[in-house]
Amino acid sequence: MAQNPQVGIPMSETSTNGLPGKKQMKASTVSFHNIWYRVKTKSGFIGCRKTVEKDILRDIKLLDILAARKDPHGLSGDVLINGAPQPANFKCISGYVVQDDVVMGTLTVRENFQFSAALRLPRTVREQEKKDRINQILKELGLTKVADSKVGTQFIRGISGGERKRTNIGMELITDPSILFLDEPTTGLDASTANAVLLLLKRMARQGKTIIFSIHQPRYSIFRLFDKLTLLAAGRMLYHGPAQNAMEFFKSSGYECEPYNNPADFFLDVINGDSTAVASNKIGEIEIDNIDEHISCDKTLAEKLAEKYSSSTFYQETKAELERLSSGSQRETSFREITYSTPFFHQLKWVSKRTFKNLLGNPQASIAQVFVTVFLASVVGAIFFGVTNDTTGLQNRIGAMFFMTTNQCFSSISAIELFVVEKKIFIHEYISGYYRISAYFFSKLMADLIPMRTLPSIIFTSVVYFMLGLKPTAEAFFIMMFTLMMVSYTATSMALAIATGQGVVAVANLLMTITFVFMIIFSGLLVNLTSIQPWLAWIQYFSIPRYGMTALQVNELTGLNFCNISMNENWSNSNCTDLSKLQMCTGEQYLKSQGIEPTAWGLWQNHVALVCMTITFLTISYMKLRFMKKFS
Repeated sequence: MAQNPQVGIPMSETSTNGLPGKKQMKASTVSFHNIWYRVKTKSGFIGCRKTVEKDILRDIKLLDILAARKDPHGLSGDVLINGAPQPANFKCISGYVVQDDVVMGTLTVRENFQFSAALRLPRTVREQEKKDRINQILKELGLTKVADSKVGTQFIRGISGGERKRTNIGMELITDPSILFLDEPTTGLDASTANAVLLLLKRMARQGKTIIFSIHQPRYSIFRLFDKLTLLAAGRMLYHGPAQNAMEFFKSSGYECEPYNNPADFFLDVINGDSTAVASNKIGEIEIDNIDEHISCDKTLAEKLAEKYSSSTFYQETKAELERLSSGSQRETSFREITYSTPFFHQLKWVSKRTFKNLLGNPQASIAQVFVTVFLASVVGAIFFGVTNDTTGLQNRIGAMFFMTTNQCFSSISAIELFVVEKKIFIHEYISGYYRISAYFFSKLMADLIPMRTLPSIIFTSVVYFMLGLKPTAEAFFIMMFTLMMVSYTATSMALAIATGQGVVAVANLLMTITFVFMIIFSGLLVNLTSIQPWLAWIQYFSIPRYGMTALQVNELTGLNFCNISMNENWSNSNCTDLSKLQMCTGEQYLKSQGIEPTAWGLWQNHVALVCMTITFLTISYMKLRFMKKFS
């Protein structure tokens, strides 16, 4: 905003709003008074960096400010709705269409609308009324023909760009807001599609809604649809008033647009100081650089135009209208309150339903994971096939257990995308009052842990256990399956704790990989944990693979005798009496040599540790999600 001016356009007229059963309504008036917005930034080199405050908006009356979606810290001024203080939950009752798509691509247009209606409309609204409203919006937006088509993802062919934008708009129209904000509604659209979207917004304005949006360099066919125009540059307001009078203002400032030139392009050229369409740079007989004697020579053109506007009749008319609207109003504005139309379990049901639909609608990842699991399990089973009760069999058992726990850890890295990929969708829906953070968090856990972590553990155990010929008891089989599940759950929870709040998947991936590498070193295979120096030994207690390996070893090795089969031609006896030649004759002896207690508690204490780690990591993930920056 500091370099490129933005245009904010409220388009409003009075008529019916187009939805069934609604009476004629009058458009709402949004007014903003003396808005200042400061942010803290760091400057300087590492070691001598200092924090300074920077003015983003200076004494102006943006889009995020008006929609109550900007961090209130550093913000001052007043936003009034029809002359009254802006409601504390204004962000939940107004409509806000963000620049990026925030609809689920694996769902159809109708399913996305149903999700919005189910969570944003009170439960007192009957299902038939919700269906009627959805059908009416589909008709109004021209989406009836693609209502049951998937929006589309990078893997699924979906609807066109213009239809996607209209779908985003429709998600906000579900609540029938009187005020609709749009951030760059033409971004990514071709000229024809952008024009169609703006014609739709113009029609909505004529139906009684106040439409406010920001846009860069609109074509003339779009510009001529504007009712009112606001120009911003360098944090200052350069013009606000009727869009068709902007040319007159710039002409009075010494800048005249050439015939056939697009006014919007002309305004940007002038403000950026690279205009070739300037017919004159004088105000009467006075140079633009000498508008006021007190203006310093180092002021930018944008600042000079802002001061020119502050002395214009357009500003005086706007100021008088603002004073009329604000007279007698109490200046109380809150940006933090979020209200919900539905209870927790209703939100949990619908978010979980959408998450499972998304999983089924995008099966590539889940199906690939199942095939990879079967393949790896088969490879492990083939390599360590039919383990024997001798030193070779002991080594093969330990190697297979190490691979299984390590595989469970690294396969959980895919969980880092759980809260990263949908970050923009989550932030938008949470601020708009779709659901509570807890409902979103638990629904995502159920959708990921149950199908994506439990099923692979079951498959892996079922394939490997019998190919290896491990201890032939049901108890040992299910303990191994439970252990692998717990390792997967804990590693997934750690992945969520690291990745939540991250904006880039690659960064979270790198952090996860480094963490697992250190954990594997202290898993108990690569180094004997009893031999580690005391000042490093504490790291083993944070190793997820160590707990998994220990539990699997206690489960499998306890009760086994590795002397029943002759180990080589020199050791032909099988009574295991010559311990000088055979150091580990039983599984218990091997476990003790590794510092592992071969008892029931020696087994289950590892599961207790994994449960505690899982709860800790999930708590960290939830808290990061809760306190994540949710303002633009």
